[in-house]
Amino acid sequence: MKPSLAPYAFVAPALLLLLTFGVLPILVAVPVSLTDLNLAGLADWSRIGFVGLDNYRRLFADPGFWQALANTGIFALLGVPAVIVVSFVAALLLHRSENRFFRALRAFYFVPAVTAIVAVSLVWGYLYNTQFGLLNHLLSVAGLPPARWLGDPVLVKLSVVFVAVWRGTGLNIIIFLAALKAIPQEYLEAAELDGASGTRKIFSIVIPLLRFAFLFVAVTTVIGWLQFFDEPFVLTKGGPLGESTSMSLFLYQEGFSAGEFGYAGAGTLVLFLIIAGVTLPQVRARRTDADR
Repeated sequence: MKPSLAPYAFVAPALLLLLTFGVLPILVAVPVSLTDLNLAGLADWSRIGFVGLDNYRRLFADPGFWQALANTGIFALLGVPAVIVVSFVAALLLHRSENRFFRALRAFYFVPAVTAIVAVSLVWGYLYNTQFGLLNHLLSVAGLPPARWLGDPVLVKLSVVFVAVWRGTGLNIIIFLAALKAIPQEYLEAAELDGASGTRKIFSIVIPLLRFAFLFVAVTTVIGWLQFFDEPFVLTKGGPLGESTSMSLFLYQEGFSAGEFGYAGAGTLVLFLIIAGVTLPQVRARRTDADR
């Protein structure tokens, strides 16, 4: 009996989108990064010159690149653990009850994930406003001086990360809830009969059984934060003085604002290699653990 083609038909649209918008741009970036392609080159291909590895030498000598790379690392170190922990804790709390209130609360937590980033930026821009923002108003009520949420080099990182964590937890909460639903209740009931506390059940049963869910959330979250773009772009444009410029925003500024497509292509490949170097060991470790 021949295998059915139905599964491949269902997978084909997603695979086509992945190849078109994921793999193809990377393949195009390889030759582009070896040229001096700019706006003039797009208009007249005869103006495109081969520069070899000059774009990479220039990239590694650019202080802006290293600043953006350091900012991205800080964003990831702050954001990834926060998203995973907040999502898991919220999922545990929402999983405890099935009444209407908690079902509505699940939808409420998911709203930021589907809200347009422009609308989000407008709301948080007003909240962070130095003169008449709600947050500084609360500080004044408490007798504290106003804070420059988007103007201070340290606070701007925390402010941008907070908005991104707020937006990023909704989808991961749904993933953890689905994984929690799949845990056999017999394990939890047996542990309860043995006198295990709620905390013990979470650390000894729930978390070990959710290893794959944690891996999936961790990998996707790391990739998302290494490609961090929306919040810095709409809230700060990378300011002040580049303190909130991420790698993706740096590449956007060099490629689309400055028109240096060859230079931006080199940076794109470097970012791709960083993402691959961070995520592939996690997937390989999961495979090794599953084979045992």
